[in-house]
Amino acid sequence: MNLYKLIACLSLAMATSAVAQTFGEQPAYPGRPNYGALKFSQSSAYYSYLMLDVHRSNAIRSGELRKAFNSKKEMLRYIDDVKCRLRKIIGEFPAKTPLNGKVTGTVNGEGFKVEKIIFESLPGRYVTAHLYLPENSSKPVPACIEMCGHGLNGKGTGSALAVRMALNGIAVMVVDPIAQGERLQLMDEKGRALTRGVTTEHTLLNPAFNLLGSSLAAQEYWDNSRAIDYLQSRMDIDKDRIGAYGFSGGGTQASYLVGLDERIKVGCVGLFFSSRARTLELQGPSDGCQQIPNEGCERIEGADFALMMAPKPFIVLDGKYDFVDHWGALCGFEELKKCYTILGHPERVTQYYAEDGHATPLDVQIRLVEWFGRWLGRDNTISQDTRNVEWKGTDMLCTASGQVNLEYEDALSVMDETVKTMNQLASQRVEFLQKDKDVIRQKMQELLGLENIFNDDIEAFTTGRSSLREFEEYRYQLNCEGQMPVACVVWIPSTVTADSPIEIHLHEQGKAWFFNDLTKRDAVSDGKIIVAADFRGIGEMEDPYIYNYTKYWNREYRVATTSMHIGRPVMGQRVADMRTLLNFCSEDEKLKGHPIKVVADGVYGPVVMHSAVLDSRISQAVLSHCLKSWKEYLENPLQRDMYSNVLFGVLKYYDLPDLIRLSEGRVRIVD
Repeated sequence: MNLYKLIACLSLAMATSAVAQTFGEQPAYPGRPNYGALKFSQSSAYYSYLMLDVHRSNAIRSGELRKAFNSKKEMLRYIDDVKCRLRKIIGEFPAKTPLNGKVTGTVNGEGFKVEKIIFESLPGRYVTAHLYLPENSSKPVPACIEMCGHGLNGKGTGSALAVRMALNGIAVMVVDPIAQGERLQLMDEKGRALTRGVTTEHTLLNPAFNLLGSSLAAQEYWDNSRAIDYLQSRMDIDKDRIGAYGFSGGGTQASYLVGLDERIKVGCVGLFFSSRARTLELQGPSDGCQQIPNEGCERIEGADFALMMAPKPFIVLDGKYDFVDHWGALCGFEELKKCYTILGHPERVTQYYAEDGHATPLDVQIRLVEWFGRWLGRDNTISQDTRNVEWKGTDMLCTASGQVNLEYEDALSVMDETVKTMNQLASQRVEFLQKDKDVIRQKMQELLGLENIFNDDIEAFTTGRSSLREFEEYRYQLNCEGQMPVACVVWIPSTVTADSPIEIHLHEQGKAWFFNDLTKRDAVSDGKIIVAADFRGIGEMEDPYIYNYTKYWNREYRVATTSMHIGRPVMGQRVADMRTLLNFCSEDEKLKGHPIKVVADGVYGPVVMHSAVLDSRISQAVLSHCLKSWKEYLENPLQRDMYSNVLFGVLKYYDLPDLIRLSEGRVRIVD
């Protein structure tokens, strides 16, 4: 074959493949059928479906905000309401305990000094920080909390912003967040990180807090709020003039702190301020520390965190060419301007966008110092020195070992802390599980995001039929209003009888994997009816790999995290799919009346455990290679696909072994 003919053949093959993909006929494995059952092939269909809820909530919020813009009274009511909604989902915080703060050393600069601080935000949770203090101040000085952006070094060996602020008479406390600086959690015995970076560690630690009804973002807020407690305990700090700022990951922390801690008098969010909906639409969910579950269903947008502190002075600092969406930032700032104008203080809110990307160049630093000097300074004068500050201190570690969890015998890692909390909740879970079964099921449906949404009206569309030697094959798309379709393939053997059982197969690799394992063809030899299905996000509806960063260790991070954002965990959605499939089996003339057994693995395991408790039509379920207890995530966060199995706050009520017991022998795990 000459070159031109080869190119023509390759072009034809590529065109044929494209057509096949368009019409849902692309093989899952080369040379093997894909057992497609849907009428469509759209790889991002599931995510598009989830984004409908995001946009619906945003539309409701927009209407509420338009009403708030009518008067000062309505605006203040909106602010109070959004504060209540955020406090509702952020979780409970413990009573404050002694900080036991201490200075472990001092490093001197020119015109300022840095104290190395350690305090306990909770018993056993040690927080490391640097406090930059102006030299030769004869009276208490104003102070800020600086929240670190994402970087393993955390506060590192110096902060140019903190130095510049201290030179202008404002003290700054730079706090190491969990999993940064001297507070790594996933590390070896020598203090070396076990993950590729802080965003991975944050994302892996977050599910444990989610299961307990909190989040890493909430825990960062707690530590930063306790840092304010420490500042206010010092005689050299003016406790009535406290500000807060942060950039990038620190901008996330700043958003929560300015929104929730009323002691903050001046705020700045940098390199983060934008629209949640736009971010989800354009690039998907951010790192595990950058959202709290249920923010979407509670209609909380990016601008709302700044609105919560209105009309106190607030500044947005960003780069025009940042990956943080600039249009979302502009729209959010328009909301802030209207709010501050209605409240009578338009001069207290401003924005500045550098001709830069995700960075804090000199002009941004100067704007920050000017703003805080204006609103926190005593005489509203600041240094006009525009030199770059390049100071880096030496010996800046607060601990001798470099890590608090190696330094203190009583230090609690996130793993220790979450397991301890789970153990403390044991009696509460026992009490809950003694309640009436209907009460238990109602709470389960609430945690699954399924309250009052079950719809038993389904439409089964036949999308294919084949007559084979041993059985008839039917392919169906099962539609249920408000839900994603369920794709299923049914094999009915020629030897079927009235007593033949239905064996439903649910495999996280998809139904095509099950059918293409040729040994499974023996399954119909004993007369069983085989039903293999793909629920949303699996098989035919799997979210494209390219949209799920490998650093998150979750092949469906995008859909799983967005599902938690809208208050509909992906596990709960799949429980709804299970009900759709059971309804089909109960209504179809070829299937109804036959006992139902479920064989499932992987992420389907917890789905089937919940379904068996909620629906008695499952006579038997056999599970393998699945999560057996949520405690596994608390003890070992270095696991994949955790977000697919998370229910927010579930460990206040039950663990997975409790579901096995509640199924009364109908569910067993075989590995």
